[in-house]
Amino acid sequence: MRFIGFGCGTNKTTELDFSMSASSNYIVIDQGTSSTKAFLFDSQGRVNHTSKIKHSLSKPEPFHVECDSQTILNACIKLFHDMITAADGQLIAGAGMAVQRSTFLFWDKKTLEPLTPALSWQDSRAHGIVDEFSQHQEWIWDITGTPLSGHFGGPKFLYMIRNNKHLAKKIKSNEVIFGPLSAYLTHALTGKAAIDESIAGRSQFFNLKTRSWSPDCLDLFEVPVSALPKLVTTGYDFGNVLNTKIPLRFVMGDQQAALIGQAGLKPGSMASNFGTSASIQYNTGAEPNIVPGLISSVLFSDDRQRLNMVEGTINSGNSIFYHLEKVLDIEHHNMHWDQRCSDHSTSGIFVPGFSGLAAPYWSGGFDDIYWELDKRDHNAVIRAAMESIGFLVYDIIRSLEPIIKSKPAKLTASGGGARDSLLQFIADLVRVPVEHSAMRDRTAYGVYRLLNPDQDYSAFESDKIFFPSKNNADKKIKQWHAAIASIL
Repeated sequence: MRFIGFGCGTNKTTELDFSMSASSNYIVIDQGTSSTKAFLFDSQGRVNHTSKIKHSLSKPEPFHVECDSQTILNACIKLFHDMITAADGQLIAGAGMAVQRSTFLFWDKKTLEPLTPALSWQDSRAHGIVDEFSQHQEWIWDITGTPLSGHFGGPKFLYMIRNNKHLAKKIKSNEVIFGPLSAYLTHALTGKAAIDESIAGRSQFFNLKTRSWSPDCLDLFEVPVSALPKLVTTGYDFGNVLNTKIPLRFVMGDQQAALIGQAGLKPGSMASNFGTSASIQYNTGAEPNIVPGLISSVLFSDDRQRLNMVEGTINSGNSIFYHLEKVLDIEHHNMHWDQRCSDHSTSGIFVPGFSGLAAPYWSGGFDDIYWELDKRDHNAVIRAAMESIGFLVYDIIRSLEPIIKSKPAKLTASGGGARDSLLQFIADLVRVPVEHSAMRDRTAYGVYRLLNPDQDYSAFESDKIFFPSKNNADKKIKQWHAAIASIL
């Protein structure tokens, strides 16, 4: 069998033998902001092989943040090849992908050529459209479960067609697809352009209650249905990958996968994940809940069931430290933010504005705020930046209180940014224990759990538990809210 990409820009072919074997394997692609990872799981949930390709963002103007979709596609193709090679002839029963969600682009329907850069979830260039449509905020949130924000698909679509007449003309002639990065990758890897429900919520067109495109939202953002990928469930026959016999069976949002990977399929489960961005997720069960300040979306769906979640997103996870490397002129290998934060304290507050604030404030990009903070003291700034992540976690959990009724007994945490200093600070603020995942790559594991549902899964296992300590958290929370009030 030969590898043939759909419009992937490669003419490489490989003869493959997919003979049956006693053990099944599963390929999972975890496509994130700063890298794409691939995993080869066996039928017992062990990772037999993994590989990663890093990629970068470009920032051509303030609040413009872009990535190269072709580069990411090529990474996915190479990693998929790598996993098949690692399987060494054993059966690969299926594949799944977890993908960053609010990154959108336009591509040609026939050639699959990207017609624009992929506008990252960090991109907030459409803030002017958000201001223009501010009177529509309430009904958009009620229909879609998402706040009106330049981070999502609708404002990005309208901004791009208003500023690119050639693109607008192509849309009118039905030559173009607009969708999230996941739909572009799916189209290129399988030949099917499809957007799953967990990521469709980031479009600002998806009616969370009817599970269909909202005519009112499409009209507002001037989006023809013909320009959108097919709307499907997260568990779906997306087609075989690169003309192999390996079916792509699940495509879903990375944060949804992270919750599932932390034993979050049970309604009432709560988890946190800290990567380039961060997220607090709460499984609300079969019925969606609209919570002020937070995002409501599909957690998982197939032809038999549907689970929903409420989420608080934090734009500035690890990205805040990448940002400060440039602002403070610190070489990446000298940042060591966790060590700096463990060894230093600060009485000041840092409010990250470089990519705007997401939940629960939803403010577009602005200049970073140094509140009672000396910018010359690099360690104090880095500590205050780390604390800003914890304050946002605190605010998100407070926003969840109307539907969870009381504090959770604990908070589980995963992701590369779930470092000791941050988790201890969160425990001190929220006043509940925070448990760090003993397993790395919970996002990939969440996809695997869906690919192999017959496996007996254990409960969440932690390698560290951070207990609340006596501190001056109340004072610092008041400082944080005073700093936030200065921009709202």
